[in-house]
Amino acid sequence: MRHGMRGRKLGRTSSHREALFRNQLQSLVTSERIVTTLPKAKELRPIAERVITRGKHGTVHDRRWVLRWVLSRDLVKKVFDDIAPRFADRPGGYLRIVKLGPRKGDGAEMAVLELVERESVTTDKPEPPKEAKAPKKEKPKKEAKEPKKTTAPKAKEKGSPKEHKTKEGSQKTRTPRKAV
Repeated sequence: MRHGMRGRKLGRTSSHREALFRNQLQSLVTSERIVTTLPKAKELRPIAERVITRGKHGTVHDRRWVLRWVLSRDLVKKVFDDIAPRFADRPGGYLRIVKLGPRKGDGAEMAVLELVERESVTTDKPEPPKEAKAPKKEKPKKEAKEPKKTTAPKAKEKGSPKEHKTKEGSQKTRTPRKAV
């Protein structure tokens, strides 16, 4: 019986599962948004929220604790200096999971795991009014290029059948013209 057993095994050993969550957590800190399967997102969220909560405290012990999960010192600095201050007034719930639907290949339920107060480059800029946009300039049309002058025989022109020749130079077979 599994009484009191928490967490999903995700078909991995404990060390593989821990490495998976470390990698996903580093990607989450780097880009502040990851796309993964729904069970992985549900398992990663509590770990990531603990990391952010430790980042809000800011002690040396907390930095060392976060360094166990986020193995890069640059990313630990980002957690403590950029991400955690954004959530200073929030008592928890730093991440959201948005379901995307089944994956095309195997039908696995996909989800987006992202920070609630995420800095996004594209959504912060207001869209300029349509009247203010400058009209598109038409590109000058290129004049028709003169056909290349070649010394190829007329049999090679477009629309005529190709001829295959044997070593002796005599015509052997013809391939039919392709419909244009």
